[in-house]
Amino acid sequence: MAMPSLQDVHFNRSVVYVCAHSAEGAMGIVVNHPAPGVNLLDLLLQLKVIDSSAATRLPETVGGQRVLSGGPVDATRGFVLHSTDYRAPDATMEIDDSVSMTATLDVLRAMAQGEGPEKAVLALGYAGWSPGQLEKEILANSWMICPADSALLFDPEHETKYERALGVIGVDLRFLADEAGHA
Repeated sequence: MAMPSLQDVHFNRSVVYVCAHSAEGAMGIVVNHPAPGVNLLDLLLQLKVIDSSAATRLPETVGGQRVLSGGPVDATRGFVLHSTDYRAPDATMEIDDSVSMTATLDVLRAMAQGEGPEKAVLALGYAGWSPGQLEKEILANSWMICPADSALLFDPEHETKYERALGVIGVDLRFLADEAGHA
């Protein structure tokens, strides 16, 4: 979670689900910033996954689902974080026991047909850090670490995820300082 002092437009009050972290760097998806004016139905039509006649037959939970601004890197590429009940051969990466990620149109097609994952969030773009960069930002008090919580991840109430993620680790935003110090 971004500390209040992190004022970057992409990360201000953001909750980032870290999908990969190794000696080569880190990759994550911002899971609480909806992309302005974009929902899944619009995206399915734009990508020609469905045509306008099929739009009326979409499961209600799919059509109105909001798309997130996942981060500043590759902002036109889609990433779907989803429950592990869906798997596209050679395209799905298992992140943990309850979350996988697929970045191909296969998952969107499956969702449009009602055969996709039970739970999913779709984001355009991702957050990326070079080797050691995320660790340096954490040491500089730009980020706070919270355990991954799939219930919070898949919750459609994106606007309150930041405060709720802080609450998971017992932090009340009203008492969190904008500045950090070192003794």
